[in-house]
Amino acid sequence: MSILRFLILAALLATTSLSAESPVEQKVLEAIKSPDLSVVHLWAPWCSNCQAELRNGGWLKTVKGNPQVKFYFVSVWNNGEDGRAMLQKFQIADQPNVTILADPGPRKGDNKIKQFVGMPLSWIPTTWIYKAAISATH
Repeated sequence: MSILRFLILAALLATTSLSAESPVEQKVLEAIKSPDLSVVHLWAPWCSNCQAELRNGGWLKTVKGNPQVKFYFVSVWNNGEDGRAMLQKFQIADQPNVTILADPGPRKGDNKIKQFVGMPLSWIPTTWIYKAAISATH
């Protein structure tokens, strides 16, 4: 009987660990399963490198020039704020192929997220490109 209890407990723990992603991660995981090309951009409005990328207009040009591509701007390490105001300032927020998301995790300290959708996260901005089951990182 104790072996049966152990197996049930092990199965419950495995199920719990598989669903440990945040709702934002779950949404991105569903999106990248699509056969369409998806770009996941991890950023934060307080990050000077992220601000520089927005200021130079490259993101707006890329988003507008590729209407068939789905872009996911995911704010991380920003205490759950999505950074929409900054994306609106650079005319990205209202593009029809852009989805704006925010990871709920804290910005700093030992509790900040260190991975997103199973991929390591140690620096922003970080951009991942997905097409079906193929992924590339930059």
